[in-house]
Amino acid sequence: MNSVSTDSEESTQPRPAARFSDYLELTKPRLSLLSVLTAIVGYLVARSPWDGSRFGFALLGTSLCAAGVAALNQWMEADTDARMRRTEDRPLPAGRVASGSAFVMGWGLCAIGLGVLFRQVNGLSAFFALATIVSYLAIYTPAKRFSPLSTEIGAVAGAFPPLIGWAAAANSVTELGWALFAILLFWQIPHFMAIAWTHRHDYAEVKFPMLAVRDASGGRVAAWSLINTVLVVGCALWPGLRGFASLAYLFFTALLGLWFLTCALAFARSKSRDTAAKRLFYASIIWLPLQLGALVVDRFLFVAPSLSP
Repeated sequence: MNSVSTDSEESTQPRPAARFSDYLELTKPRLSLLSVLTAIVGYLVARSPWDGSRFGFALLGTSLCAAGVAALNQWMEADTDARMRRTEDRPLPAGRVASGSAFVMGWGLCAIGLGVLFRQVNGLSAFFALATIVSYLAIYTPAKRFSPLSTEIGAVAGAFPPLIGWAAAANSVTELGWALFAILLFWQIPHFMAIAWTHRHDYAEVKFPMLAVRDASGGRVAAWSLINTVLVVGCALWPGLRGFASLAYLFFTALLGLWFLTCALAFARSKSRDTAAKRLFYASIIWLPLQLGALVVDRFLFVAPSLSP
C-alpha cells in the first residue's frame, strides 16, 4: 500500500527545471567541436587571403548548425537513447528537458546558422551546411534503425564540415578540399566501428542492424576497419603525392599512418577484440588532429599560396 502511494506521488511530481548544462549537453559539445575544428582546417588549408570577419561568421554559422543537428538527433532518438545504458542519462530520456524544447532549439539553431553562412559568408558554404543537416537528420538518423549501411551513411554526413570551411574561404572547392572530405569520410569508419564494437550490446538492445551487432565474432568489423584505415592513410598521403604539401609532410604522414595501421591491424588479429577496439578508438582520436594539424602547418610554412590547387 505504501509502495503504491509512493509511486503515485513520484509520478505526479513536477519535472525539475532544465539547467543550462542540460541544454548544452543537447548540443553534444565534443562531437560538435569536431565539426567546427574540421571546418576551420578546411578554411586554413584553402590558403585564400585572410578575412577575419568572414572567418568569424563561418565559425559561428558552422557552430550553430552543428549544435542544432546534435539537438535534433537526440530529439529523434530519445526513445532508443532511453533503452541504452550509455545514453539513458541524456537530457531527453532522463526527463530534464522537454521534447518540444529540444525540437524548437534544434531547428532554431540550424536556421540561424544557415542564415549566418548564407548572408555573411557565401551561398556555397551554406549549401554544404545544409547538406550536412539533411544527410544527418533525414538519411543517417533514420537509417540507424533499419540499414546495415548506417555507419557509412553517417560518415558521408560527417565529412561535409571541411567543405564548409573551404567554401567559406575560397567560394569554391578544389582537389585538395575534396581530399579533406575523403580523409574525414574514411577516418570515421574505424573510429565508429571501434565505438560500435565496444557498445555492441547496447546497440543490439535497440535492434540497430549495424555490422557490430550482426558480426558476433568481430572479424568483419575489424577487417572493414582495417580497409578504411588503409584508405584514410592513402588519402592523407595524397596532398604530398600531388605536390600540394612538402616532403616533410609526406614523411610525417607515413610514420603517423603506419602507427594508425598497426592499431587497426591489431584489432583485426587480436583474440581480445574489446581491448584492441578501445586502442583503435583512442588511436583514431589522436591520429586525426595530428594529421590535419600537420597539413595546416605544412601549407603555411612550406607551400606558397600560388601552389594551392
